Amino acid sequence: MRAMIAERLGGPDVLTPADLPDPVPAPGETLVEVEAAGLNFADIERLRGTYMPPELPFVPGHEVVGRAPDGRRVLAFAERAYATKALAQTPVDIPEDLPAGAALALLVQGLTAWHLLRTAAPLTPGATVVVNAAAGGVGHLAIQLAREFGAGRVIGTASTPDKRDLVLSLGADAAIDGDADGYAERVVAANGGAPVDVILDAVGGAVFDAAPEALAPFGRLIAYGVSGGVDPRPVDPGRLSERNIGVGGYWLGAHLRLPGGSAAAPLAELIALTAAGRLRPLTGAEYSLEQAPTALADLAARRTVGKLVLRTGG
Repeated sequence: MRAMIAERLGGPDVLTPADLPDPVPAPGETLVEVEAAGLNFADIERLRGTYMPPELPFVPGHEVVGRAPDGRRVLAFAERAYATKALAQTPVDIPEDLPAGAALALLVQGLTAWHLLRTAAPLTPGATVVVNAAAGGVGHLAIQLAREFGAGRVIGTASTPDKRDLVLSLGADAAIDGDADGYAERVVAANGGAPVDVILDAVGGAVFDAAPEALAPFGRLIAYGVSGGVDPRPVDPGRLSERNIGVGGYWLGAHLRLPGGSAAAPLAELIALTAAGRLRPLTGAEYSLEQAPTALADLAARRTVGKLVLRTGG
């Protein structure tokens, strides 16, 4: 098979094309002819050795769309995904006409958004939901799923007017500046002067620190990332208990490693919603397998919008 491999840690430019032996499936694994592989910021961090440092040599990636041996078109988590063949865990059938980028957006980003609203902060009908960084990979899906799951009002934050327009086009009732200065006041104003029930935050830092002041009693603030690059201050339990609010966290990787942490049922719902046109994953640029260094450099520099994919030719 053809693959992109890193012999050493570093930036995207350490990846080089190589011909490798086809992987041999173990019991419970499926050898998939890869049509396209998804790209994520975690791939960049693993190459640098700052997140789950890999054993070298290393083939990045863990999301694929491709063909199972019986011809089914499938979506799956798969190690060493930047390749023309990969070993998949519990592949899920997808429609022939579902674009690869849209399907791949439903794995890490889609499942995270689904579990934020179904598991981490189970959404009650009529609740008010705020999604920080709402134009991002998880955020744009969380906006749509909050509406789909019965939220009474959905508010998204974003850093630019164009991004806020996008958030509104995805079904948010309001889109506001996500800057930490004045954050709580803007959120409450966007909710007609009332505090909100759920805030989903992937920004961290001062934005996370400000968010509890916008929560209603028994409201929930869920952290699922620190895209701003700055950790929030430690949470004071007294601050929480005096207002009866809760703070939690969510990480899909840890969840899927738990007993019974299968992704199959949520993925089936996400695929069905997408096929029906009720969920619109944002798709971005497509690159060839050999262009993986360029694709990751573009992703790292935030020059892209939507899910990026590598077309393997498989």
